[in-house]
Amino acid sequence: MQQQTHQFFIQGDYGKAAKFYQAAIKAEPEAMSHYWYLALALMLQGKEEAIASSLLQIVEADPQQPEVWTTQLTESLETEAKRQEAREDYSRAGLIREHIREIEQTHLITLLSLMQLALSQGRFTGEELTQWGVIRRLQQETPAPYINADELLQILENILQARPLHPSAIEFAQGCLPHLQHHRNFIGMMLSAALEMGHLLLKPAMAASLLELCRQVEPRNTEVLLNLAAFYQNGVDYTKGIELARSCYSLVETVPERIFANHLLLRGLMSAGGYWEEAREVLQHQESLLLALEEEDLRKVEPATVARLLSTDSFFPYFQDRGRENREIINHVSRQAQCYFYERAIEQVQRYDRGFRERKKSSTEVGSYRLKIGYISHCLRSHSVGWLARWLVQHHDRARFEIHAYLMFYRELGDPLQTWYVNQVERCHKLGADAGKIAEQIYEDGIDILIDLDSLTLCNTCNVMALKPAPVQVTWLGWDASGLPTIDYFIADPYVLPASVQDYYREKIWRLPHTYIAVDGFEVAVPTLRREELNIPSDAVVYYSGQRGYKRHPDTARLQMQIVKQVPKSYFLIKGFAEEESIIRFFRELAQSEGVESDRLRFLPMETEEAVHRANLGIADVVLDTYPYNGATTTLETLWMGIPLVTRVGEQFASRNSYTMMVNAGVTEGIAWTDEEYVEWGIRLGKDPKLRQQISWKLWQSRQTSPLWNAKQFTQEMEKAYLKMWHNSCR
Repeated sequence: MQQQTHQFFIQGDYGKAAKFYQAAIKAEPEAMSHYWYLALALMLQGKEEAIASSLLQIVEADPQQPEVWTTQLTESLETEAKRQEAREDYSRAGLIREHIREIEQTHLITLLSLMQLALSQGRFTGEELTQWGVIRRLQQETPAPYINADELLQILENILQARPLHPSAIEFAQGCLPHLQHHRNFIGMMLSAALEMGHLLLKPAMAASLLELCRQVEPRNTEVLLNLAAFYQNGVDYTKGIELARSCYSLVETVPERIFANHLLLRGLMSAGGYWEEAREVLQHQESLLLALEEEDLRKVEPATVARLLSTDSFFPYFQDRGRENREIINHVSRQAQCYFYERAIEQVQRYDRGFRERKKSSTEVGSYRLKIGYISHCLRSHSVGWLARWLVQHHDRARFEIHAYLMFYRELGDPLQTWYVNQVERCHKLGADAGKIAEQIYEDGIDILIDLDSLTLCNTCNVMALKPAPVQVTWLGWDASGLPTIDYFIADPYVLPASVQDYYREKIWRLPHTYIAVDGFEVAVPTLRREELNIPSDAVVYYSGQRGYKRHPDTARLQMQIVKQVPKSYFLIKGFAEEESIIRFFRELAQSEGVESDRLRFLPMETEEAVHRANLGIADVVLDTYPYNGATTTLETLWMGIPLVTRVGEQFASRNSYTMMVNAGVTEGIAWTDEEYVEWGIRLGKDPKLRQQISWKLWQSRQTSPLWNAKQFTQEMEKAYLKMWHNSCR
């Protein structure tokens, strides 16, 4: 058989030779020589693509020894080149020797080509990066003229899309750096990959590693620095996040850029917790910058910079309970951003408005017209918004309402709740971040009422809402109202906002009869936290507070220390995202100033599973809420677990969440209207176990009777509101 195939080569019948070796590979896949001769036969036929496929088979058959198969392949090619020369077929001999030079001198190029082929065929696993020695070769090679930078950048981009979380992906990007650092598109591609990795895949540390490579190339690139600062903060490396925000502020020149850089600095200080005095100064500076925005001509500013402004006023409610003043700042910034986006897309917006008028004319009576409801968010997954909004979606009357979901920044996460939303709605759109395209999709779908679940927590959602792609637009759940002029209504209830606030809200406040949020319950696992593990006696009184560093206002934390001090044998459990060192120092200094022994404080790590977190709440006797920014989801979880809560009620939306939830759960014990009442309730609940038992019993009973735990009734009330809103718009 070998003699026969040798004759095929001598006679120039390379097609038969190729068929023979293809059959031989099936029979003897471990015989590497079959692969080499198949590649040779294909090469002599000029089938370049087939050659690459054959080489890929060689690598996959023996991935541990790329140097060996390369050497053996070149030896086979050399033998054939000499034979062709003996036949005086110098054209083929030259072709073969050209391939030999490519393989010998640019073995790296061969490997990269094979990776690109594996990527295009969907066969790339990420293991090839180390098994084939690609990273090692990239690191060994100095920037060489035979490496095509465009092709290498494309391969890097494809790998970051196909296998972004593979442990070797970042190392491969680092290996590419010397070869791509001068490429005009390198920074842009890496930024895009990092944003997806950090925001969609929720891997901020990996995203930061990518941007650190960009920083090596352009250390003063403010776009890189801004995103890098945010990713370090998201990854709980607050020190680096704060330092980078400061550095970025020193580099930017315009007022809009300074506003966002200063916001990032404030965000870092607030996230870390324990830096309140410095944060106050930064906040005051932020207010002056936002007021200076009035004098700026935003038409000269990039859209991304203007969009970011919409989130830069979000920290004011954490510092002071001043409803009117905070709302005026938010309205001021939102109005300017709205004007900017309206002017840039005026034809699109006017086309939408004409379409709305035609749609309303052709719609039937409200009672028989099936409304199209759209929910837009980047949080319809394992996130507070996702956990709470699911009950409304689940209970919707599909005979009267057609439900659409617009999932921004979508990426498949293997998240069961995200999958639930995708399957639960009639149409689910898996979207990116382009506001114009998203708005166009919403308009083309004929959505009647669009509900924003993110508000100011995501500027991209605000950009979509600013284009008014639906005739009726509503803000619900995610945060306080955004202040955008294109938002028609803000969903509230009789308690979460005082009666007088309509004077300074741009949106019309639509008050539901009982509560602005209701759930049927929460999943609860088996607790993993025990008192003995924390060295807490079984008869001790355990106070608990679980919130982000944002909400740890020193004035309220001081009140909490006063409560602990006056309740004998009491301990205070503190949990939440923050910089461990700074938050421990923050609470210990307060404890010392109030005369509380530091050994009565316990600092708990975060649980990875939501259901376990809820189960572990059972260790607490009393939960102490934050102020001026209350808990929201954490309050619902506390009440669901039957644990007494002490909350301080204020004027603004953020300081009344716990109040409305307690009232709608049928409990008023623990609701304080002053600092003095907050301390009094905390002490009373700590000292009176019977009162705690009574409250717990009320909360357990409320599961059967209270509006807070009746999501079906709540959904019906929301649907009545939607119908009335649509009726109003058709007048």
